[in-house]
Amino acid sequence: MGICYIIGAGDCAALNFSPERGDLVIAADAGLHYVVDAGIRPDLIVGDFDSLGYVPQTGRVERLPVVKDVTDLQKSVNIAVAKGYSVFRIFGALGGARLSHTVANLQMLCDLAARGMDAVLYAPGLAAFALHNGKMRLPAREDGFVSVFAANDECRGVTIRGLKYELEGETLRSRFALGVSNEFIGEQAEISVEDGTLLILIEEIPVDNS
Repeated sequence: MGICYIIGAGDCAALNFSPERGDLVIAADAGLHYVVDAGIRPDLIVGDFDSLGYVPQTGRVERLPVVKDVTDLQKSVNIAVAKGYSVFRIFGALGGARLSHTVANLQMLCDLAARGMDAVLYAPGLAAFALHNGKMRLPAREDGFVSVFAANDECRGVTIRGLKYELEGETLRSRFALGVSNEFIGEQAEISVEDGTLLILIEEIPVDNS
């Protein structure tokens, strides 16, 4: 099984991927604009199309009711999971006009990690990961911020190495942002958690062009 690429209507990083055989590309509602602009042909277009403003007349379309229990992007993920996909690269899921959808998508990211799936959310200058009862390594970089948050009430046995501020077997709590704004120092970094789900955000340092 390949990679499922999902493109939503939020702030979208460059769609610099080339789908291969076995991959699945889903445009969620107004995310179709980004897909078309990038010259990528979606395999499926999903949504109630309130943000797109019209119902697409070409391609495979799954139209959703406006009143529903899941967002268009969550429904897209559910469809892909039902097809057997477990690796997700999701664009346009952060930022945008509605903070509520950003929060919902971050919750979705953590749920996917807890279910053993590999998912990343991309926005301009930002990548969001979730880590459940495991370990991840980050390539060495000279700049950029790494923030680590507890997605559960408590995440136990959290270790951070190779960043400016290290932790060893600590407990992170959802009500206190101990892990915010750590920094790369030119070394390979490692983050691990023994019990719980971590939300990990990697941010570029803004460039002042004034």
